[in-house]
Amino acid sequence: VARSAIDNDDLTNHPFHHRRNKSSHSGYKPTIGIKRRNNNTDHAPDLSWPIRPGQGRPIVIRDECSCYVLIQIVTFQSLEFSLAGVPMSNLSEKITGRGRTKGRSAQSNQSGRFEPLTRQDFDDGWESLGTLDGLKTNVQIEQARRIITTNKSPDISFDQSINPYRGCEHGCSYCYARPTHAFMGLSPGLDFETKLFAKTNAAELLERELANPKYVPKTIALGTNTDPYQPIEKKYRITRQILELLERANHPAAIITKSALVTRDIDILAPMAERGLVKVALSVTTLDRSLARKMEPRASTPAKRLEALKRLSDAGVPTAIMVAPVIPAINDSEIEALLEAAAGIGVTEAGYILLRLPLEVRDLFEEWLHAEFPDRAKRVFTILRAMRGGKDYDAKWGERMTGNGPYAAQISKRFAIALKRCSLNRKRLDLRTDLFTPPVAAGMQIPLF
Repeated sequence: VARSAIDNDDLTNHPFHHRRNKSSHSGYKPTIGIKRRNNNTDHAPDLSWPIRPGQGRPIVIRDECSCYVLIQIVTFQSLEFSLAGVPMSNLSEKITGRGRTKGRSAQSNQSGRFEPLTRQDFDDGWESLGTLDGLKTNVQIEQARRIITTNKSPDISFDQSINPYRGCEHGCSYCYARPTHAFMGLSPGLDFETKLFAKTNAAELLERELANPKYVPKTIALGTNTDPYQPIEKKYRITRQILELLERANHPAAIITKSALVTRDIDILAPMAERGLVKVALSVTTLDRSLARKMEPRASTPAKRLEALKRLSDAGVPTAIMVAPVIPAINDSEIEALLEAAAGIGVTEAGYILLRLPLEVRDLFEEWLHAEFPDRAKRVFTILRAMRGGKDYDAKWGERMTGNGPYAAQISKRFAIALKRCSLNRKRLDLRTDLFTPPVAAGMQIPLF
């Protein structure tokens, strides 16, 4: 199904506007429908034609750029005519079946917001989806030009961060980082989980940036966009290389992850912790293994994450638990239980973030919600809008992380009471920057004094 913004001229000039079901093109027999997006009376009325037997049913899709959506359903044969100036033969058609997406949370793979056309997968009635191979994770090597990212956001606790990977195999249904895949010309949906990029030159770049005489040491956060310990880290070990360099340079680092793989690097993290250079937070959204598998299909189980927190705490590494995101009517009832479980294994700090649905994440999350919790979908969005001023999402600083309104205030109060009862956040750890020793990058002169 191809979707494109069109106007009145496209309607009158389109070869099927007058022919309707009759086509002079051989090899396929398309069905065309024009559906108006809003009630703008300045445009032509809705136009539609019936779907032929065996060709499926019209698909309801949303277009944010135009008053009209062009829906075209064709059989899978040669298709050469052009739509809105883009040859249909150039579209990358990908058909996804339920069996193919096992272990993935995204329900679709629609193109990103920068693409001229949007592709949408559907079953054409031939019942052939079951014959397709399952979606596999593909990793492309990226030679990055810079590795430290800076920000000036007033509502987050760090000024600079490193993300060793683009995309994330954990495949969290709610991940706010999904829209970044659109910058690569890929889908924030299944592409975000299956088409990953590894910045294998990250440690080399970091060494050069830290060696810059103008560099001022500040805590570097790892895992702010995509998880630094996602499954492909086992092979590429980029995060470990970064930590080895930071440890040698006595540079502070804060880590956020959903993976128990972080315990692999205790041999680096423990010595850094002794010098006040590191703390590690694990995001634990639920204690329910079944719910976690639905929300975060390839992340470590809740039990493994709590075990990782205990091992880190026992090794002397300061730890924190992040209840992130809090999803109303899905996991918000577990706030107290999560904090109690964390406090019992040596965790000293905790935080939470309300569900965020920027850009494409909104539709992807709604698809997932209707697939996994159809009975709760309406209630979830009703409560979310009550906490977002009537919107699905509000990016306003100071409110995007916690929301506003009575329900948001209730969550905040519950969290504060649980923190006090569990003796968490009594003291915030500030990492040291005074021990920083700039590395000597390859090709640079060693300082004489």
